[in-house]
Amino acid sequence: MPTAPRPGLTLRQGAEVYAPERLAPSVTSNPARLLRLARKGLARRGGRRAAGEHAGVHRRGAGAGAVRAPGRQQKVEVRRVRGGLELRIDGTQASVHRPGRSLTGVVWWALASPILLGPRRRRPRVLVLGLAAGSVARAVRALEPEAEIVGVELDPAVIRVARRRFDLDHLGVELVLGDALDHLRRERRLFDLVVEDLFIGTSRSVRKPEWLLDEGYPLIRRRLRREGYVVSNTIHEMPAIVRAMRSFGGRIVSLDVRGHWNRITVCGRDLPPPRALRRVLGSRAETARILPRVSLRSR
Repeated sequence: MPTAPRPGLTLRQGAEVYAPERLAPSVTSNPARLLRLARKGLARRGGRRAAGEHAGVHRRGAGAGAVRAPGRQQKVEVRRVRGGLELRIDGTQASVHRPGRSLTGVVWWALASPILLGPRRRRPRVLVLGLAAGSVARAVRALEPEAEIVGVELDPAVIRVARRRFDLDHLGVELVLGDALDHLRRERRLFDLVVEDLFIGTSRSVRKPEWLLDEGYPLIRRRLRREGYVVSNTIHEMPAIVRAMRSFGGRIVSLDVRGHWNRITVCGRDLPPPRALRRVLGSRAETARILPRVSLRSR
């Protein structure tokens, strides 16, 4: 989900923090003290907490790069995790990469999973709004190797880190560096799948950008093929996102991720009901392993 760090935080527990201007790591001499200050709300950069993630919530998207608060820079942090790296933007987990493996987090597999539902008569085209370091794109590529993937990311610092540390260049993504709303206004192609993974705000106030419901979803609808699917990574705004999706027609199903606040919400005219959708996900090893951690519900 979204996290947007600013220059000058810490190298802590294998974490590397890059200044957006120069990608130079900075090191604190007392990581424990920094963490205590962060928990007290005193260690802040640009209005976002320096360390930590709120209540185990997995976040990704707008704060991660496709949307940014005006007049501020994001803090882009790379941490070592078991078997690989994670990207955090302003303290929120944005991507996970384990080199040599397509394995990533359950939320990103859930976001990519509607690619399994598309027609096989043509090469599918996928638009990812909120690319970050490419976890959704990596999952899409694993599920549909021939997919044409367009990824929109606002922050050049995120892209530099993603190319340097997360093998973004090997995913074959058409990269659009810019604002998600501007891109939706300009884009003229139709897509089989649109992944909306946009957030703004700090880890304690993460939310969708204000323009998304009023202008964003009507624009997404214009870019979606009639038999296509739109999927959204939601937390608190799921009811509002569901209302916005009603105008698309078809069924709406949520994949509620246990242990997270994320509700992955899918809409499409040919979307199967939850039980049939579970069977589709169970047909592939990559998505079958997330099924014990998600509950599928009609909305």
